[in-house]
Amino acid sequence: MTLEKKFAHGETSVRLEEGARITGYASWFGVEDTGRDVVAPGAYCDSLARADAEGRSIKMLWQHDPAQVIGVWDVVREDKRGLYVEGRLLPGVEKAREAAALIEAGALDGLSIGYTVKRAVKDSQGRRLLQELELWEVSLVTFPMLPSARVGAKADPLRDVARAIQAARLELARD
Repeated sequence: MTLEKKFAHGETSVRLEEGARITGYASWFGVEDTGRDVVAPGAYCDSLARADAEGRSIKMLWQHDPAQVIGVWDVVREDKRGLYVEGRLLPGVEKAREAAALIEAGALDGLSIGYTVKRAVKDSQGRRLLQELELWEVSLVTFPMLPSARVGAKADPLRDVARAIQAARLELARD
């Protein structure tokens, strides 16, 4: 199995001296990403239950580098909207301090999930519907893949769904 990654865009204000809290959605259900994948509701449930039962945490990494753990995800849960994460950058870690400065300056605003696919199918439009995933990590990244998943309270998946609907209507009009 190959570890796959999904990038998610974010925006927030993070100050390390205030605990460098990061919250938001790392993945939205039913929203197509630029790789033509769509995560189905329930895709993370079994993985999160296994991690909890095994006492294993979902890692917070810098740019998917397993040698650069930069914080701790205190909350990783699936809800009706997607994969919600809440965590903190660790001030004693140099790369975490750099990440906080980059986020604060607006230079870094991405999230990305690292996972393996356990079950997926193709839909009628040729997209891959990810039905079950094994989640390993959620990284802070430079280039996000899923623009509607964001760090912070300003996330707006409905805006991106509306854009997708509009694009589909335009595509149908062309046919």
